Amino acid sequence: MPQLTDQELHNLAMNIVGKDLEDQGYEFLGVNSDFKKDPQFVALKDKKLHFVIVRAIEYPYDPREVDMIFLESVKQHALKFEARTFYAGVGLANSKDYELPVSSSEDYVVNYPGLKEI
Repeated sequence: MPQLTDQELHNLAMNIVGKDLEDQGYEFLGVNSDFKKDPQFVALKDKKLHFVIVRAIEYPYDPREVDMIFLESVKQHALKFEARTFYAGVGLANSKDYELPVSSSEDYVVNYPGLKEI
């Protein structure tokens, strides 16, 4: 069972968050799927610019925990554009056994608490 790479986990999280943003009526201006470049989504909603940082968080880590020191630099960048900044942590776990890595051949469980403004 091939374990998903960091980039594949990130792409999975991006798809989950992207669908959520779409469902909420966001208009995408830019999408960056490289997990080392932030923000991942630059979007418009209600004529306001939004920066969204996406992170795939593997079990046992909590997708609600935010590294504020890291996010502060992104927030400062967003402020130059008068943009709101959001964090989207997507918890992922192997559905058969949370202790096993997420793999391409098995189902997974998603813990996505939604956008958190920073």
